[in-house]
Amino acid sequence: MEKKSDKVIRTVIIVLVGLTAAMNLLGGIGTICAAFFTKKYPPMWALYDYQWLYQLFVVVTTLVGIVGVWSTISLVKGGKRVYEIAVAVVGVGTLVNLVHFLASMNLRGKGTPANVVFAINLVTLIALLLTKLPGIRERVDFTNPSGRVDGATASGLAAIVGGILCLTVGIWVAPSHTYNGENWALALQWPLALAGAVLVLGGLGSLYSVLRDVVREERLQEGTTAGKASR
Repeated sequence: MEKKSDKVIRTVIIVLVGLTAAMNLLGGIGTICAAFFTKKYPPMWALYDYQWLYQLFVVVTTLVGIVGVWSTISLVKGGKRVYEIAVAVVGVGTLVNLVHFLASMNLRGKGTPANVVFAINLVTLIALLLTKLPGIRERVDFTNPSGRVDGATASGLAAIVGGILCLTVGIWVAPSHTYNGENWALALQWPLALAGAVLVLGGLGSLYSVLRDVVREERLQEGTTAGKASR
């Protein structure tokens, strides 16, 4: 049986993979303007001859984000290859976003927000690899499914983190997406707000169901104990 500390490690890894998937999705979608509508945004004119490269970033990073969501769900369910798949997905995300970051620095002198997405991918990749260190790999086993409570907790937390990212994206990307007082990120404000609200509410609902079931189980145990004591 997994100890509480082992469950915490597994939950943290799942939340990190979910966070990374959300950041890759947002990064891929957020690059659409620079990749496909370069002429509309003067600060991006330096990328005009490299539209093909940024269009590739959009496609690959978005796909990595989508597969990352599936990988997060797979880590909760458990399976023989789910860990290896998660490492591969996050590894690809780390490499692609590193190239994106370096290209942006070289072409327009700014690496944001690709540098943030790269950093989150790298941190998650390191965390995944650390679980294979002696003393940890024996404690965290992704081949077995998470318990219902643990799985719902990890899924709920991952959803909430992803939702918060969607709801606040217009704030934390504003420095790199504002031109002449216009925040380009707000062009997708309503779809992102809707997605964020659904994720946060769904995550809260998942955590509420966990809390409700835990309280119910404790009451049943107390009732059973009291019944035995009265005999």
